[in-house]
Amino acid sequence: MKVNLGVLSLFVALVGVSSFIFLVVAIATDFWYIIDASKLETSRNGTDALSSHSGLWRTCRALVTLTGISVYIAYSAAAFEEAVCLLRSKDLLVEIDIRFGWSLALVWISFVAEVLTGAVFLLAARVVGLKRQHEQAL
Repeated sequence: MKVNLGVLSLFVALVGVSSFIFLVVAIATDFWYIIDASKLETSRNGTDALSSHSGLWRTCRALVTLTGISVYIAYSAAAFEEAVCLLRSKDLLVEIDIRFGWSLALVWISFVAEVLTGAVFLLAARVVGLKRQHEQAL
């Protein structure tokens, strides 16, 4: 099956644009790191909201790189572990659910799509260059 370079370029350009849209949505939303303490809230009958979700702009003050986010998440996990040790309550871990949100997943999807887009465009440029060299040799 022969692939037309124009159709392939159009498809890859659409993947690149959608990757950029995913990145913008991920950066603009607040679901990078989620702490769900609803079990703890109901067991203690408290009115304090312990659950939270944090985003790139609220928590990290405009750190845009994935490295900065990863460092922040690792620090948050370490701080939570330290809090559990200080409270000496192992049951606390059962009642609190800490996970990464869909915003972080969108960033990684965007990253993979950008890498694939760049690789396919580089490959297409190489194919066009080889075709031109072949035509000039004739």
